[in-house]
Amino acid sequence: MTKEWRLLRTGPLSGALNMALDEALFEAVAAGRSAPVLRLYRWKPAALTLGYAQQGARVVNLAACRELGLDVVRRATGGRAVLHDREVTYAVIAPEQGGIFPGGILENYRVIAGALCHALRGLGLKAELVPGRSRDAGRAEERESACFTAPSSYELVVDGLKVAGSAQKRGEGIFLQHGSIPLDLDPEKLFCALDTRGRLSAAEGGARLAASVGWLNRFLPSPLCVEEVEEAVVASFSEALGLDLVAGEPDSLEWERASWLAAQRYANPAWSLAGITGPGIA
Repeated sequence: MTKEWRLLRTGPLSGALNMALDEALFEAVAAGRSAPVLRLYRWKPAALTLGYAQQGARVVNLAACRELGLDVVRRATGGRAVLHDREVTYAVIAPEQGGIFPGGILENYRVIAGALCHALRGLGLKAELVPGRSRDAGRAEERESACFTAPSSYELVVDGLKVAGSAQKRGEGIFLQHGSIPLDLDPEKLFCALDTRGRLSAAEGGARLAASVGWLNRFLPSPLCVEEVEEAVVASFSEALGLDLVAGEPDSLEWERASWLAAQRYANPAWSLAGITGPGIA
């Protein structure tokens, strides 16, 4: 039996408003005002997001980000820094137990990663899920680096390189997972945005990242466009997970809440760059 979800395509927004809208929708689903959500969105300008507990000055070259025209914003979810530019970004907001989700962080990752894997294979990519590694594995220095440099449990790789990053927030029986699927990536730009030590040139640092980072059009003879990948993701969630995705828009209350959250938190450098810890972050 199919299950009805909201399908929201909100187009390009600032980094602060994108993260604020995810949180507003999380609150709406948790309060029972909204059905589960699959949201697809983009970024204008390109942005670098920090994991919830990361401290901006420690992991991001803020001067380089300004020169590159990148927003810098902290997510409500954990993990490492992610550069969002020419990509498909998704958010799934749903009850963490029952329905299609068995409950638990890794199992929910597995379900969503399976749908994304189905979508990428349909686009001609030899995608596979990486099993068995804890999301907290590795040295502290590695955990501070770019999210795409090390695959973790139930994430997608092509030819051994990670091609989708994801992170979760949980609370009140609801979870938010948002993630990015880059179509194209500039490793030198990513390196410059993250380089706080100045030990390597942009070319050297970019080459190192390129050896461990993947993006979809790197593996295909003909480049994909964002719209093609979005359509594949929607079709896969519908077919692989048995969902009835009803297209719509965030309502006025959700936009109002998102605007408030953006102004008070995500667009506020004192909040967004400080780095804090708290419960319910995965």
